[in-house]
Amino acid sequence: MSEAHPSRGPLLDPRVLRVVDRLCAERRRPPSGNTREERERRDPHDFADYGFSIQPDQGDLIYLLCRALGARRVVDFASSVGMSTLYFAAAVRDNGGGLVIGSELVPQKADVARRNLAEAGLEEFVDLRVGDARKTLLDLGGPVDFALVDGWPGAGKPTLAREVLEIVAPQLRVGAVVMNDNAEEDYLDFVRDPARGFRSLSLPLKGATELSVKVATAAE
Repeated sequence: MSEAHPSRGPLLDPRVLRVVDRLCAERRRPPSGNTREERERRDPHDFADYGFSIQPDQGDLIYLLCRALGARRVVDFASSVGMSTLYFAAAVRDNGGGLVIGSELVPQKADVARRNLAEAGLEEFVDLRVGDARKTLLDLGGPVDFALVDGWPGAGKPTLAREVLEIVAPQLRVGAVVMNDNAEEDYLDFVRDPARGFRSLSLPLKGATELSVKVATAAE
């Protein structure tokens, strides 16, 4: 196999792939008994040492769709240790430049993400904002082409995913794509309601990955 690993997927940069491979090898699950339901009831800072990230097949899809869209401004929530950010930043770079706006609540994870991006040579394309995404993503600086909504799956209602989507949705251009990992019920209620301006499909990636396209502005 050549250095660029062409059979692996659409992302061919060996420097980026080496970081992705390392993150996959370092991926750890919380101790037995820490189910998703238990994590929902705990503070995300309790899991500062765990990188809850997308899988490489989801990253490949992000990269490919961003290339197809010619994406120049994208949102990455939540960045965690930077797995999804790597795919976004590589796509933006390969599209000729742009900005990945990341949001991560836990400062330790943001520090790790920045080191991973630097190792991959992609840090110049990322604005990683630390803090509550309901504040850090209020102003995205222009129309957004792609957004990942994959933050902490809290148990409250509305969920954080739903709240973040409501903040980001008006800033998405028509034709923009949104991906969601955790399939929060109220998130799905929003994005599958045609009056919200989206068309949506569940994909069999990492259990279920919701992929949506903004086809119109929301009905008044």
